[in-house]
Amino acid sequence: MAILKDIKELIRGLGITGKHLGRHAITIQYPEEKWTMPERSRGIVVLLSDKETGELNCTGCELCQRACPSAAIKIDAPRGEDKKKVLKEFVIDFGLCCFCGLCEESCNFCAIKMVPKYEFSDENKENLVWDIKKLQEMGLDVDYVDTRRKKKKPVDKAKPADKTSEKPAEATPSKEPNSSAGNNDQKKPEGDESSPDQKETRGEES
Repeated sequence: MAILKDIKELIRGLGITGKHLGRHAITIQYPEEKWTMPERSRGIVVLLSDKETGELNCTGCELCQRACPSAAIKIDAPRGEDKKKVLKEFVIDFGLCCFCGLCEESCNFCAIKMVPKYEFSDENKENLVWDIKKLQEMGLDVDYVDTRRKKKKPVDKAKPADKTSEKPAEATPSKEPNSSAGNNDQKKPEGDESSPDQKETRGEES
């Protein structure tokens, strides 16, 4: 009975294997063949440079260092004479990095990014500590969208209106009655209504 049970399990296992015979192979012959990782995959961390000047986008704000849960990032950025930080050193220890992506999310200057690269294994753990030159070199061929806030151009002040171009306002006729016309329409004062002949006779009698 035990033999029959084993044969049954063998046939079941071969049946599962037979279902995948006609399908595409999942494994590849690495390192001759290399796997193309998705665009948004979390691979190694690199530093990005400005596309025009070639300088690093990093300002030394240390936000990524504070956000790193495994303390894999070390930044040295002392303040200069103008009280602005000057990036001297940027180190990432990939032996400690957990590839969580918090450093990329916390960066406001599009300076650090996780790229789809995975070939950085080494027998010596000291080689897993990358300095600023190595991080910048690995990020030179990375295509990215610069999401930094550009400085707004100053808005031109509105020019004063040309007074010569303004037309004088047309006078509107007044709706009030004309005072002079009203005076002419007034009644004459009542006087002596006698005729000239009557005035002459009165003069003779006097």
